Amino acid sequence: MLQILDAIPDGLLQTPAAQLAQRLGGPTLIHLRGRRNKPIFISVLLHGDETTGWSAVRTLLAEYQNQELPRAISLFIGNVDAAAAGVRRLPEQPDYNRIWRGDDDAPEQRMARTVWEEMRQREAFLCVDIHNNTSRNPHYACVNRLDAQSLQLAALFAPRAVYFIRPETALSLAFSELCPAVTLECGQAGAQAGVDHALAFLRACLEITRLPTHPPADDQLTLLHAAARIRVPDEFSLGFGPGCDAQICFPRHMDEWNFQELGAGVELGRVSVGDGAHILVEDENGASAFHDYLHVHEGRIVTRIPVIPAMLSVEERAVRLDCLGYLMARLPLPEADAVAKQAWIPNEESAGDPAILTSM
Repeated sequence: MLQILDAIPDGLLQTPAAQLAQRLGGPTLIHLRGRRNKPIFISVLLHGDETTGWSAVRTLLAEYQNQELPRAISLFIGNVDAAAAGVRRLPEQPDYNRIWRGDDDAPEQRMARTVWEEMRQREAFLCVDIHNNTSRNPHYACVNRLDAQSLQLAALFAPRAVYFIRPETALSLAFSELCPAVTLECGQAGAQAGVDHALAFLRACLEITRLPTHPPADDQLTLLHAAARIRVPDEFSLGFGPGCDAQICFPRHMDEWNFQELGAGVELGRVSVGDGAHILVEDENGASAFHDYLHVHEGRIVTRIPVIPAMLSVEERAVRLDCLGYLMARLPLPEADAVAKQAWIPNEESAGDPAILTSM
């Protein structure tokens, strides 16, 4: 299922995401040499309709076609079959960002274990997984550990970051066992601003010799915790906007609330109480947390306490395939001594150099 290459195939950098399946035939891991041996692992197209990562990587590698990379790169190009169809995943496929842990013998999980082991052996320096959102969100990074290096990487990308530990089968969680890992959320696919931002971040990463071992300052990064996930049960119909006659209805432009603090008493949507319609709110351990955050009054879903929603989607397909969105809680940035025991100290070729984090 997986092919592993040590060079960029001719014409690949001129190939749009929708044509990669024809060019590559399936998921592909490409190892490229650089001046520094320990590679940056870059993942793109885990979701076939999230094309920003591939667009940014194409441009980056084209810039180095006739010169040596400052650091080795290992590029994983994921669900090319879904990209050909312009969808997150095909009906018969698992989500490619839900296959990176577990003992399942499915082909996709065997592939994921092979990729992870390749990068373990190559002593990955950093992991960067590039994604898009289906709705309006500011650009932000995600981290899975509160170590200084991961937080510094997040701050290099954007002034806000989300810490999450579920789903535990996500790529960045698996790779955080090997090296500092970040997920980049680059807005909606097709927006040039997202491509430019991801490209600038990757350029900066190529120049990093060592990461600082102290966390970013408070004015550099706002840290949020993905405290709860909102899902819509498949058995209930779903709709958005005025005139919605589904069993569960939400505002058409509810994605305007993303990363904005909402006070208690705000109406998020409506449910058909007579049908038993309801939404699910689950904490990071999968336990019900609905009544911690919300309540239903005369069919209105109302916030019980102030909340910060994020990644709210107004596309039914995206909601069905994943979730409606998340509820965030603010986290203080850890003190330097609190992260010291977690710190990644890469045994880097330039260990004598000062820590360098190139500004974008």
